[in-house]
Amino acid sequence: MMSKAVLGCCYTPITIKSNGKDFVNGVKFGKGTSSSSSSSVVVNAVTSDGGGNEALTGVLFEPFKEVKRDAFVVPVSPQASLARQYYKDECESGINEQINVEYNASYVYHAMYAYFDRDNVALKGLAKFFKESSEEEREHAEKLMEYQNVRGGRVKLHSILNPPSEFDHAEKGDALYAMELALSLEKLVNEKLLKLHSVADQNNDAQMTDFIESEFLAEQVESIKKISDYVTQLRMVGKGHGVWHFDQKLLE
Repeated sequence: MMSKAVLGCCYTPITIKSNGKDFVNGVKFGKGTSSSSSSSVVVNAVTSDGGGNEALTGVLFEPFKEVKRDAFVVPVSPQASLARQYYKDECESGINEQINVEYNASYVYHAMYAYFDRDNVALKGLAKFFKESSEEEREHAEKLMEYQNVRGGRVKLHSILNPPSEFDHAEKGDALYAMELALSLEKLVNEKLLKLHSVADQNNDAQMTDFIESEFLAEQVESIKKISDYVTQLRMVGKGHGVWHFDQKLLE
């Protein structure tokens, strides 16, 4: 049963008339015209401020006056999106920037894969891990591109920076150095996602905040935890034979 208190007002039981009969149910039915029925009705919810002043809430089913507002006019220009609604330019730009972030991360991971797959490095487990990481980041970029199209935005791809091709480190060794770089990269991506979420929130885009939360944020913190564990393990085993054992575990 609907509560009578809504946003400081209360729903006042009012009379409903249909075919000459009166009903009381908190909503008002006004007669309309129809070629197939003599009891076609318009439904208007009515609120009261407690002082007897009633006002329509705008819930109107006939004659569809609401859809005649400018906000619901269907564009006729072939360049305009038909699907776009309440999607601010700042949100559109933020999605495009995040696409670039994901592609840059994918590019760095792909460079790591190529490095560890060399015959004079030959750490196949790390190569496999970074190749999968690269593919995952690219999938994230494509998911954002799909979302941009769903919301009626325009995908604009930005330049991608050249990643390093060498990951050897005199003190840490290449495995630990690359994994620490991966951890920093995951934290950076997470920071960018949180900023994108803030942009959506500031523009009152509830659908976009839900998309970021459900599709990215949980997975991102899980990736940070996973790579943090790998960094700790590589620090414990040091360089040399321990790295080979760690690499073999990644192949399982």
